[in-house]
Amino acid sequence: MDMIESVKEYVMNQIKKYKDNSPDHYDYWEEHIKYVYEESTCLAKKYNADLEIVSLGALLHDIALINQVGDRKDHHINGEKIARQVLEEMKYDSNKMNRVLKCVYNHRSSKNAQSIEETCVADADILAHFDNIPMLFNSALVKNQISLNEINNWMKAAF
Repeated sequence: MDMIESVKEYVMNQIKKYKDNSPDHYDYWEEHIKYVYEESTCLAKKYNADLEIVSLGALLHDIALINQVGDRKDHHINGEKIARQVLEEMKYDSNKMNRVLKCVYNHRSSKNAQSIEETCVADADILAHFDNIPMLFNSALVKNQISLNEINNWMKAAF
């Protein structure tokens, strides 16, 4: 099995654990990760970025949220740590690993990106929200308990 498939299998297992054990049973794959993965690989091909680095970054970018480690505001920091552990356990090449970890760490905004791979993952994370508009409303209304009148302000702040 190649590294992308191995990491995807790990992420899918973690998502299943989250779905089975969390009160909201949120499906990170169906609601978000698959869209980031699809958008980021499309961008990688368009801009001739390293497809493996982008794919792994996209799969792991929200791993701290899936694993429920730390606060949402720090999920890029905690995600980088978790992604390092996962990739080290899978004996992934250290030079490539550092590039993937930067994708995870900088996924929250392409203004922080330092490589085309990081930009692909960060931009895909934003684009993915437009692929699944109902998820934004669910997040605003249910998870964040924001009234319908406050959604516009919330969305402006998030993006």
